[in-house]
Amino acid sequence: MNKHGPPEDKEQSLISHLLELRDRLLRCIIAVVLPAALMAFVWPKAAVIYDLLAKPMMDTLPVGTKMIATGVITPFMVPIKVTMMASLLLVLPYVLYQIWAFIAPGLYRHEKQLALPLIFSSTLLFFAGMAYCYFIVFKMVFSFIAEFAPASITPAPDIEAYIGFVMTMFVAFGVAFEVPVAVVILVRFGLVTLEKLREMRGYIVVAAFVIAAIVTPPDVLSQLLLAIPLCILYEVGLIAARFVKPREEVSQQGSGLY
Repeated sequence: MNKHGPPEDKEQSLISHLLELRDRLLRCIIAVVLPAALMAFVWPKAAVIYDLLAKPMMDTLPVGTKMIATGVITPFMVPIKVTMMASLLLVLPYVLYQIWAFIAPGLYRHEKQLALPLIFSSTLLFFAGMAYCYFIVFKMVFSFIAEFAPASITPAPDIEAYIGFVMTMFVAFGVAFEVPVAVVILVRFGLVTLEKLREMRGYIVVAAFVIAAIVTPPDVLSQLLLAIPLCILYEVGLIAARFVKPREEVSQQGSGLY
């Protein structure tokens, strides 16, 4: 007799999980698309969001210089991309909740109680990473690049290339600022011990500079502006993890499955 249950039950379980995953993905997509559609087609000045994103670059360009659009439909598509990004940020807590709700059935009761703190902290840290990128990194990097531009060249960045750069940097810094949450989760679920993470400091520093070299422009300043916060945030995560008990310790105190 198969003590793990008949194959039909496993197949049904897999199908039910896939159906739930599909439903939650659809909810996330709808949650992002609806506000984006409202901003793009109902609010007549949705393009002002792009102007706000372009301000750090425009501040470093010569007076009177504007960005250019080399594609035929680029002036239309770029604001659409920007509104999609703004909509995703607007509903980010809801998206994170859907991800958590999908994995929650396999967690202990006390672990499910971490949902609200993790969603709140993840959202806050992601926004903090974007704010750091927008107000500090962009200003320093664009000024640094402008100083090296030859006097015979008039910079006129393409708006599509610029928005692609901005989105990449926002994602990179937003995800990088999630390091404390990742460290706490690793310790909380017993995947890695706090002592082991402390021993890995040297490897983390090297990894931080490698990641920064991959996701940022090929200048030293951009790489330092990402690598240094990564290292600091890793230390913050280690401090926070000191107040977290691993899953095994909590389970031994009598917590059961929900």
